[in-house]
Amino acid sequence: MLKKNILSGLPLLAVILLAACGNSGEQKKAVKEEHAQHAETAAPAVPVKLKDDKAQAVYQHYVHLTTALINSDSAEAKVAGEAIEAAAKELPAGTAIAGSARKIAGAPTLAAQRAEYVMLSNEVIALVKSTGLSSGELYVDFCPMANDDRGANWLTARRDIQNPYFGDEMMTCGEVEDTIK
Repeated sequence: MLKKNILSGLPLLAVILLAACGNSGEQKKAVKEEHAQHAETAAPAVPVKLKDDKAQAVYQHYVHLTTALINSDSAEAKVAGEAIEAAAKELPAGTAIAGSARKIAGAPTLAAQRAEYVMLSNEVIALVKSTGLSSGELYVDFCPMANDDRGANWLTARRDIQNPYFGDEMMTCGEVEDTIK
């Protein structure tokens, strides 16, 4: 009798599980769409332009590197590191930036690239602050858990947090610490 009741309840259980799984997929799709809409509205209204063209080139490659780290793409981070190194060599005081970028390009793992990104970010933030902007604004973001819980900064043109130190593991960990106008 018990066996018969269990067997007769299996189709009902299967329907419930399938319905629950279907809802989960719909919820995930809705969340992805919401993130996409938020990303579109969070894009900078005015393009960022630094006052110095050589510093602008470093900044553009830094954006490329940051995006690669957000996406956990070590190969692309290497390419961006090499580009930053080349562009930084054109700056009068670009030796430190070039050195940090070289370390990122040569780092054997994504974790090692992210560790080197701490120093590079500090150097690029200092460069941007000393150079100044002719249009747009940039945000200095801070993640307290990066850099072995010592915290670390990065530079972005977006107000919403996309963490290059952890990527999709902790995408929104951090806060805006400063605004450069």
